[in-house]
Amino acid sequence: MKTLILEIKGNSLDDGPGIRTVVFFKGCPLNCVWCHNPESKKAAIELSWDKNECIACLSCAKVCPEHAIDVHNQNFVDRKKCTLCFGCVDVCPSGAMSTVGKLLTVEDIMQHVLKDKPFFDTSGGGVTLSGGEPLMKIPFASELLKQCKNNAIHTLVETSGYFNWDEFETCIAPYCDTVYYDIKLIDEEDHKKYCGVSNTKIISNFKKLIQLSQSMGIQVVVRTPLVPGITATEKNLTGIAQFLHQHGVDTVELLRYNPLWPEKCMKIGSDAKIDEALTRWMTHEEYEQCKKFVSKGMITL
Repeated sequence: MKTLILEIKGNSLDDGPGIRTVVFFKGCPLNCVWCHNPESKKAAIELSWDKNECIACLSCAKVCPEHAIDVHNQNFVDRKKCTLCFGCVDVCPSGAMSTVGKLLTVEDIMQHVLKDKPFFDTSGGGVTLSGGEPLMKIPFASELLKQCKNNAIHTLVETSGYFNWDEFETCIAPYCDTVYYDIKLIDEEDHKKYCGVSNTKIISNFKKLIQLSQSMGIQVVVRTPLVPGITATEKNLTGIAQFLHQHGVDTVELLRYNPLWPEKCMKIGSDAKIDEALTRWMTHEEYEQCKKFVSKGMITL
């Protein structure tokens, strides 16, 4: 059994307790306009071109059978012509051309993971499944989590909440120590507009998860990304806080906005329209204001 993995990142300090190895799955059922990992959205291998690494040798253009590479093209690669043969990647001397995504087995991933186990043991770390959305591939994720638990490794799943509940309860929950659960937008219409899907399943799964966590001892951490003018509004943050309070959750983690994703979009030739307001860092004052909005909903940070 293989699945498409974007990256395996070791020595991470940002994706759970202790030192962790993060497995990024490729593919996501949401289409958030601000996605920090736009290269993880498609459940398919893609071609990336990094202009900062390119030395303009045009070795790639010489071998492209579709003549899809043109130095005069702003994006360098005509994605409509490109057939993803990846001949350009094979001849690129600088690594500017690269593939995004690789098919791996659970055994392939565990080889990486087990090398880092001494760091897990000394720091209280473990393995985090992220993405994309790792719960798009529940059978694979389940086997990976099971192998981790068999090796006494702490497991954490980062999810958008858009998954099949029955599969989760049966195949993921028994092997999962912690869930990082994103609640981005509380209003359903806003969620459709900015994330591409309704949040009905996300809200329903969250309610069930809170109940299940009490009986199974699963730690649930709610997170909300702060996106200027979209999620970082008084209406949304207060609404999320009130919803959480109603369901017995009294904390939420606010994720500071990161505007580096537009550069990633360029690498994969994404035609996403980028609002200028989403290209700057959030100020300290703006972040503090968001904390006040959450506090209105009787939630602590």
